[in-house]
Amino acid sequence: MAGMLSRLPFFVVLMLVAAGAMMVPAAYAVVTEDFDVARDFFYSGLVFGIAALLIGMAAQNSRRAEGERRYLATLFLAYLWLPAMLAVPLIDAVGNTRFINLYVEMISALTTTGAPFFDAERLAPAVHVWRGTVGWFGGLLIWITAAAVLAPLNLGGYEVTSEANIPGQVVTTLRGLEAASAAGRLRKYARRLVPIYLTLTAVLTICLTALGQAPMPAFIHAMSVMATSGISPGDGLVGAPSGAMGEVVIFAFLFFALSRRVYTSGFGAGLWSRLRSDREVRLALVTITVLPTLLFLRHWIGAFEIDDLANPAGALTALWGGVFTVLSFLTTTGFVSDSWAAAQSWSGLPTPGLLLMGLAVMGGGVATTAGGVKLLRVYSLYKHGSREIGKLLHPHSVAGAGRLGRRIRREGAYIAWVFFMLFILSLAAVMVGLSATGLDFETALILGVSALSTTGPLAGVAAADPISFGALSDPAKMILAVAMIVGRIETLVLIALLNPSFWRP
Repeated sequence: MAGMLSRLPFFVVLMLVAAGAMMVPAAYAVVTEDFDVARDFFYSGLVFGIAALLIGMAAQNSRRAEGERRYLATLFLAYLWLPAMLAVPLIDAVGNTRFINLYVEMISALTTTGAPFFDAERLAPAVHVWRGTVGWFGGLLIWITAAAVLAPLNLGGYEVTSEANIPGQVVTTLRGLEAASAAGRLRKYARRLVPIYLTLTAVLTICLTALGQAPMPAFIHAMSVMATSGISPGDGLVGAPSGAMGEVVIFAFLFFALSRRVYTSGFGAGLWSRLRSDREVRLALVTITVLPTLLFLRHWIGAFEIDDLANPAGALTALWGGVFTVLSFLTTTGFVSDSWAAAQSWSGLPTPGLLLMGLAVMGGGVATTAGGVKLLRVYSLYKHGSREIGKLLHPHSVAGAGRLGRRIRREGAYIAWVFFMLFILSLAAVMVGLSATGLDFETALILGVSALSTTGPLAGVAAADPISFGALSDPAKMILAVAMIVGRIETLVLIALLNPSFWRP
């Protein structure tokens, strides 16, 4: 049996995991005595589980090799067909809707975008659990495949520090490919990362429950934080019973989306020293320090003008709301602090949409569940720009920082700039498509950034009035669905899949 399971095709494994995940909302529906919804999920999981096993048995004698390129193509196709499978139990559980709405809802969850296409009050509690579970599964999927598939191919952000420094070509890291097969690496990283992912989710759930949240919202919020999906059964953390202490706990767990070294290098005594030297963590710390400070200073000037300096509690509340919200959108989670409203009224910035969109575009760490351009690419562009300014002042200077530092400033900056341009072109294409469906420029911009950066909650806070995904037309929904997949996979990976040289042995 173990040998048969190890030989299953990647898409069959995804089907089995998705079928097994359907038992989570089924069990919750049984506990809450919502037996109709429980049957929807249980029967769907049973049928898809049996179908996956039959397909796996039929594929046992296949001699077709499944290398990194085939796994990469399967991963891309999974974001197209897997949401259709995940939406099947919702046909009856949600009811009175069309399949396209359920399909884009599952794409949103699987890509960890978290854009809600239904009002929270309309969905049963078990359906909310299912949305959170799919988002959690999508985060775990990108965790494992980034390390096992994208890293050996120098994609997904790894190209910035890669030894393969040939501009315009996709070159694999042969040493990584020779170490083990793609299937072997997937099993290896699954065994290593799944326990960490499960443990962190369980710990965060327990913490939020102990701080006053009900078990179901605490479980969904914990899964959303670990997957950076921003999925919530209500209004997120606004008015949450866990209060400021719950936000502090979530704030600590959001650091897992800033750098892969937070969880891949162990939690020993050397963790803090590694984090202090990590480029992505340092850039993130600068961001969550500088931006809230600037907002706080603007708050202070506003308070001075209205003679409200004797309000230290209001100042600290505004400062915390800025710090938490900045980190949340930097990791593309999209949770808004309960103190964010106080920060907005203090500063006189009722809709700081450009700030939040910029943070979402900047994104989190490489090989994490966060989306966006990624911190390492932004750091590479910054170091390149800093070096060019230094050369203007001292044309004959020789920069240090070692071999890796020089690579990041030169070849890394080159490929980072290519990716950034592809991201901007993708955003322009999405905006043109959304404008063709009748949306105005501001709405198209916010929705485009929200989809490509996988930050669904951005649409609810970046504009003066919240933008409803459910009110969009069918063409607009499909454009956003494609944008979510492109944002999750990244345009550089799609270009690699279309490159003929990429498929040559």
